[in-house]
Amino acid sequence: MRAAPSSNPIRRAPQVALLADGHRLHLQDGPIDLVIEAEGSEPAVRAAYAAAVERFTGLLDALCGELTALRAPASPDLCPVTGPVARRMWEAVAPFAGAHFITPMAAVAGAVAEEVLSALVRPGLTRAYVNNGGDIALYLPEGARFTVGLVDRPDRPSLTGTAVLTTESPVRGVATSGWRGRSFSLGIADAVTILAPTAALADAAASIVANAVDLPGHRGVLRVPACELQPDSDLGPRLVTRDVPSLSAAERREALGAGLACAQDLVRRGLICGAALHLQGDTVGTGAALAHLSGSAAPTAVPLSVTPQPEQGRAHA
Repeated sequence: MRAAPSSNPIRRAPQVALLADGHRLHLQDGPIDLVIEAEGSEPAVRAAYAAAVERFTGLLDALCGELTALRAPASPDLCPVTGPVARRMWEAVAPFAGAHFITPMAAVAGAVAEEVLSALVRPGLTRAYVNNGGDIALYLPEGARFTVGLVDRPDRPSLTGTAVLTTESPVRGVATSGWRGRSFSLGIADAVTILAPTAALADAAASIVANAVDLPGHRGVLRVPACELQPDSDLGPRLVTRDVPSLSAAERREALGAGLACAQDLVRRGLICGAALHLQGDTVGTGAALAHLSGSAAPTAVPLSVTPQPEQGRAHA
């Protein structure tokens, strides 16, 4: 006779450590790798980090329990999942479902960052962020500001500028996608960075806009079924980009124009606050959220990197 499952199952403990700077917390469990920083009074920061560890523990196991539904194409009307992070994922992709192929997995990194951030926020903090491999959830109370570093290619990062987010900005999530990133893409963008009200929404929108930067049928673009590279990919047999040849100026304009039209539609619908799209040295952008870009490039001309930059001279990895 099989014993009934315990109502309090043992949860696998994640790896937990302060980084070398003594300020940032590193949490890792399987493929999820978080860098967290909370600023404020010492007791508030200590309690925030403890809450982050508590919420993170078991989070991956809960997602794995609903993985089949999370890998299925999303419906705009029917939510098939019950867990809080899984529901964040579905809610983020639902506005795109129907018009686009998308699964809740398109928002997993942003949703996890958002969930952990919501657990750690408390009185006494002056600013906080959770960075999940480049998808960033932000806490910006009154008077806070956050500077995000800018790069042109995620696989070969070099700082080319910054974007400053303030309390008054509606942006609380930043995400970047593209064929050179860590996830598969159906398009040919080197990088598409989205600023949005939430990290999960930014994550989902980044995938949608990056997919739209494309030259369908271009013979020089190497595409491979996602399932051949990762058998359990939620993209299945859909062709994902593995290499893009040097493109002409006209081809770059065409591909970026398609992506920009998609991004502008999302801004009009109020789903995102801004977008920067980059392809082989050319960049276009849209949205008032990008009006505060600074650095060596003109406004809206540089996509955001995944690395928060220091406000008070403290070095961040």
